[in-house]
Amino acid sequence: MDQQTTRTLSIVAHEAADDACAYAEQIARFITAQPKKAPQFLDHGLAWITTYAEALRQMAALAQTLEQNNVMGDIDRLTIELIFSEYLQQLKYGIAMSQTEIIRPTDFGIDPATVITAPASRDLMKWGNTPERRLELVRALQAQGPHPGAQTGLDETHEMIRAQFRRFADEKVIPHAQGWHLRDELIPLPLINELAALQVFGLTIPEQFGGAGLGKEAMCVVSEELSRGYIGVGSLGTRTDIAGELILNNGTEAQKAKYLPEIAKGNIIPTAVFTEPNIGSDLAHLQTRAVKTDTGYEVIGNKTWITHAARADLMTLLVRTEAEHDDHRGLTMLLAEKPRGSTEDPFPATGMDGGEIGVLGYRGMKEYEIRFDHFAVPHDAVLGEKPGLGFKQLMQTFESARIQTAARAIGVAQAAFELALSYATDRQQFGQPIIGFDRVYGKIALMAAEIAIARQLTYFAARQKDLGKRCDLEAGMAKLLAARIAWSCADNAVQIHGGNGFALEYPVSRVLCDARILNIFEGAAEIQADVIARRLKDSIVSPQENQ
Repeated sequence: MDQQTTRTLSIVAHEAADDACAYAEQIARFITAQPKKAPQFLDHGLAWITTYAEALRQMAALAQTLEQNNVMGDIDRLTIELIFSEYLQQLKYGIAMSQTEIIRPTDFGIDPATVITAPASRDLMKWGNTPERRLELVRALQAQGPHPGAQTGLDETHEMIRAQFRRFADEKVIPHAQGWHLRDELIPLPLINELAALQVFGLTIPEQFGGAGLGKEAMCVVSEELSRGYIGVGSLGTRTDIAGELILNNGTEAQKAKYLPEIAKGNIIPTAVFTEPNIGSDLAHLQTRAVKTDTGYEVIGNKTWITHAARADLMTLLVRTEAEHDDHRGLTMLLAEKPRGSTEDPFPATGMDGGEIGVLGYRGMKEYEIRFDHFAVPHDAVLGEKPGLGFKQLMQTFESARIQTAARAIGVAQAAFELALSYATDRQQFGQPIIGFDRVYGKIALMAAEIAIARQLTYFAARQKDLGKRCDLEAGMAKLLAARIAWSCADNAVQIHGGNGFALEYPVSRVLCDARILNIFEGAAEIQADVIARRLKDSIVSPQENQ
């Protein structure tokens, strides 16, 4: 920020964020005004531009919170200025939607000189991201101690939760994560029992069912810190959160009483059984059937990419029960119980078999394919005892799942950042620590800034969810941005490690493998961008329907 100005950083940041939002709205109106459907590239460009604008708005809100509480520090100031400078320039000259796809104003027929022109934007772009400021930020981060970064703006309760799970990750997860990964082992049950005792699996389940009764913002904090230790551990709560939300929102009173307390205690490990070999994101057209019998249903078909399937006790199983429909109207969600399996015998149940899918990373729970051959479930296994509503019930959980995935991505990004900062500080080359080279400290500075902005966007989505507001747009944006940042941080951390980053003995190699999945699961980046763009266009055409 220009040192001559007397305006506070939050005022400048809000003006620049408004500038970015005006550009995003201009793009949205341009696309909706076209006589024909816009190319996918432009639709997805709209999603990325709007995600950047919303993320900057949340960083401006953080600046305001820190100023109001009189706790703005040098790291906070430098981080906010850097990310505004970088993202405003990307908005003006090109955003990387992937490594090879750049969306620019000229793709919409817009002269870059006519966008991002507010005085506050010009000020931040000029002063916020110079080599001197990047170095100043990195030196401040080095001096901060373990787990460096800008303040989060969270309240005292959530910071206490963070501290508790940060210690847990440092003491119980990080010392073992690399070994679990290299040996391709399941996360040990004793650790899962410790997490259960800390109420990780009942975090968002109401107290009346034995849970902690906390919100999605707390879920983000816990998921982030555990994923910083190891994404497998941070993801243990994903399936419990999905199953818990499905049952809480749609289950009968008997189903709630039976399953929610046991899930909260960690006695029941659930798994989500949705994807099929030829059906990825297009769940509405899945083919696995459940044929009605005198006692319930028999499931016939194949499922794949089922996380933690062998060890699970309960499957949230999406199947087709209404043969007359070949779309989402024929789908039903089953609460299908199964015995726990082992590595040697993963599915010891009549009517089920399958095997493990070997994967690059994200190994702590393992991935499986399952074949159902007249697998029997009782009538009361139908969620809510209402056949045909499975797709609608599942869609209700996507907001939470994507918010939590964004939080997991932030944790992975933070792990990469901390490894890079530590290694660059210690590694000597050409007579000095490599962190003194601008191509190294520049990478580390931008890592810190991007983690901070992804965190604020994710917390915002979580707060919207906790307020009972529709937040599929915000959740999608958080997941889209955080997943890309996780991969960027991991890739840059490996580059900073040089040849050692390619060695299996260094944890950063695992972090790179783990980061790659985040752009794929819970909605691939392309699917996520498509969903965001569709919502944005709908909000212009029918604004009242999208509140």
